[in-house]
Amino acid sequence: MALLYPRILHVSPKVLCLLVATVCSQTLHAQETPNSQTEFAKSTFTYKTVGDVKIDADVYRVPDKVKRPVVVWIHGGALIIGTRAGVPPQLKDLAIQEGFIIVSLDYRLGPEAQLPEIVSDVTDALDWVHDKGPNLFHSDPSRLVVAGASAGGYLALMSGLHPKVKPNAIVSYWGFGDIDGDWTTKPSESYRKGKLIDKEVAWSGVGKEVLTSTNQENGRGRSAFFLYLKQTGTWVNALTGLDPKTDRDKLTPFCPNRNVTPEFPPTLFLHGTADIDVPVEQTHLMVAELKKHNIPQETIIIEGGGHGLWGGDKQKIEAAFARSAEYIREQLTK
Repeated sequence: MALLYPRILHVSPKVLCLLVATVCSQTLHAQETPNSQTEFAKSTFTYKTVGDVKIDADVYRVPDKVKRPVVVWIHGGALIIGTRAGVPPQLKDLAIQEGFIIVSLDYRLGPEAQLPEIVSDVTDALDWVHDKGPNLFHSDPSRLVVAGASAGGYLALMSGLHPKVKPNAIVSYWGFGDIDGDWTTKPSESYRKGKLIDKEVAWSGVGKEVLTSTNQENGRGRSAFFLYLKQTGTWVNALTGLDPKTDRDKLTPFCPNRNVTPEFPPTLFLHGTADIDVPVEQTHLMVAELKKHNIPQETIIIEGGGHGLWGGDKQKIEAAFARSAEYIREQLTK
């Protein structure tokens, strides 16, 4: 199985340290399935404008007018780096085989945009898919799965708290359910083994303008900024302007594992036990909350797997991604 991105070392400030990998392709069949060789047509829409900032989504679908189910993809990158352009090819393969629509979202990035604004972008994007999608790109809003990796997995879990648009299901690839645990608020010893980033250098890479996506050029400084936040345990402070020691109540609305209700969607979790970026306990905590409310959930834990499941048994990783593809198919073709 070929994953989307190569292994990335934590010690390099020039590239993003959060790995985004997702579902592998699998030969599946459903009604109204287009030929597997059919090329997707990509259309770009602005789903939201804030001042001079346009926030876009790419819509991939086969070129017909059949109303089809939707997979919303949310990229990772610690809410600081990333782009909607990075849709995993494996997810595209699944969507072509099954006739699904993919909607890949940009959102405003921190720290220029703060966490409430980032979450509101995802909320507004789901409203847009639900309200405008049927006319704009012939979507069936009654069949919707939201998936994301790492910070995208977190935002996917936050979509389960949406007051209006409830996904049929969520897929969280090594995502997280709280933002103020020790894993974010204490300096990371793993990251401190590399070169320590100076505060002035770190902040010099951000703050010039609000971005909705990054590339290799503007991502360098932001990657150094991310490393600094991990080394100092100040990610929450930078992304919210709040102190996690004294402002826990204000942070609670942005912690899915403290807001689960019986209406939360069924969820599939994938995580590795050796993940030093987002500890596997984050998945266990979410699963425990879903079980309290009798919400269907499925959990795939890869022993020895790091962020992106790297380092685990290759066959088990491949099976995990294959199951996530099958899970999406099941949820959208019920």
